[in-house]
Amino acid sequence: MKKLKISYNSPVVLTFVLICAIVLVVGMITRGNSTKLLFMTYHSPLNDFLTYPRFFTHVFGHGGWEHFINNAAYLLLLGPMLEEKHGSKVLIKIIAITAFATGIVNYIFFPSVALCGASGVVFAFIILASFTGFKNGEIPLTFILVAAIYIGQQVIEGITVTDNISNMAHIIGGGVGAVLGYVLNKK
Repeated sequence: MKKLKISYNSPVVLTFVLICAIVLVVGMITRGNSTKLLFMTYHSPLNDFLTYPRFFTHVFGHGGWEHFINNAAYLLLLGPMLEEKHGSKVLIKIIAITAFATGIVNYIFFPSVALCGASGVVFAFIILASFTGFKNGEIPLTFILVAAIYIGQQVIEGITVTDNISNMAHIIGGGVGAVLGYVLNKK
């Protein structure tokens, strides 16, 4: 009988989720101070050096266990498939592009809103995953349905619901996923 072993099958996704978990625990220990300092983007002064890395690092911070678990579940569900299809380096670029896009849009257009969490990355992954059956010259119906359902829901909730959820990050993440899904699968 062959021994079973656990494999680190999706290094980027697993490491990303692990970093998010560590950042959450440290944030809880520091009563949110480390999260606010390093893992949350907000309209801080441009002469503050940390303003710039936070455009990227905000995706590691989360507001609590429920926020983290919801994002981690989607990341662990969709990420390994995307990492296998596109490779680790491409997935790192997708995460970085999504983080920067959501961070910079939040900074410019929502100066009174602090943003943290991997929700934009999750939405990029959701839309990107719907491109798995893409062929040149065709738009997958799954992409149209996923975009309509997920992005449409975010637009409606952004207009009608007042909560701490950043619908903007979801919409921007979905947009990044759509553009990169098209570009990556065009080949």
